[in-house]
Amino acid sequence: MRTPLRTVAVLALAAATAALTGCAASAASVEPTPAKSIRVGYFDNVTHAPALVGIHDGLLQKALGTTALKTTQFNAGPAEIEALTAGAIDAAYIGPSPAINSYLKSAGQSLKIVSGVAIGGAALVVKSDITSADQLKGKTIATPQLGNTQDVALRHWLSTKGLHTSTTGGGDLTIAPTDNAQALTAFQAGKIDGAWVPEPWVSRFVLDGNAKVLVDEASLWPGGKFPTTVLAVSASFLKAHPQTVKALVQGNADAVAALKNRAKAANDINAQLKADTGKTLPTGVLARALDHVAFDTDPDAAAFPTLVQNAAAVGLGTKGSLKGVFDLTALNAVRATAGQSKVSAGSLG
Repeated sequence: MRTPLRTVAVLALAAATAALTGCAASAASVEPTPAKSIRVGYFDNVTHAPALVGIHDGLLQKALGTTALKTTQFNAGPAEIEALTAGAIDAAYIGPSPAINSYLKSAGQSLKIVSGVAIGGAALVVKSDITSADQLKGKTIATPQLGNTQDVALRHWLSTKGLHTSTTGGGDLTIAPTDNAQALTAFQAGKIDGAWVPEPWVSRFVLDGNAKVLVDEASLWPGGKFPTTVLAVSASFLKAHPQTVKALVQGNADAVAALKNRAKAANDINAQLKADTGKTLPTGVLARALDHVAFDTDPDAAAFPTLVQNAAAVGLGTKGSLKGVFDLTALNAVRATAGQSKVSAGSLG
């Protein structure tokens, strides 16, 4: 039986309406929502103190509300970035160099830096008889991992002193990517001659290993200010759950504020280190480390072009534009609520 044309038209209109309704429902279903959980990576370093205090004091979880906080510890940035890229974590307290490299390699698709965390707190520590760069020839110096923020800083500084290094080994001296704890043990045993490390490892080398600071990285930057740790999130997670990212940024800001109470902060840092590693830092080591690190939610975006140039100069950079690497929307909303000034990403937002 043939269907009348009018009936066909009605059916077609009904189908079109249903399709449009379906599209609307589909569009509604992908609207950003708070995440059920967020997986955050961090290091057991003083340069990641806002993570340590934020976890121990429950500041991150309080800000996240019903979103469950899940955490994972890492030793260095490149391994953490691999986890973020692979989808094993959603956010990372991390050094700027691995974050920059990931962003450039992915043509801007991998992550966004949403807040600052720590400023300063890294140095080259060496045996007491080493007094100049020239004396590093033929020596072995450790860094946390090839391509991490301290590794790039060491290689670039050496290049300014006329010393050649290679990412595949060799050169005027050997750079040995080594876990920080193992590097200290190796230094104490006389197997390496120094290390470029973040706090608290600088202080541990000095106080536990009788090392001396040959180069405080702060001396290499205008005003002694350089970013050591930032808070980055997966770009896809930010798109799907901007409310959760804002909550994480709020929790980080609360932890940064809590660090102003140094005595309580020191106790809380050690308590979280104990929970994570079974060990705490000696009072003198922790006090010295905290004296050399500042905590701020401003990520110091102005320093990032220099970081890119330094990495490229030592063969650890990736060509590309950093435009868009920062998304400071949530941070500036949080800062406004706290009565703080707006942070600019310059041309990188």
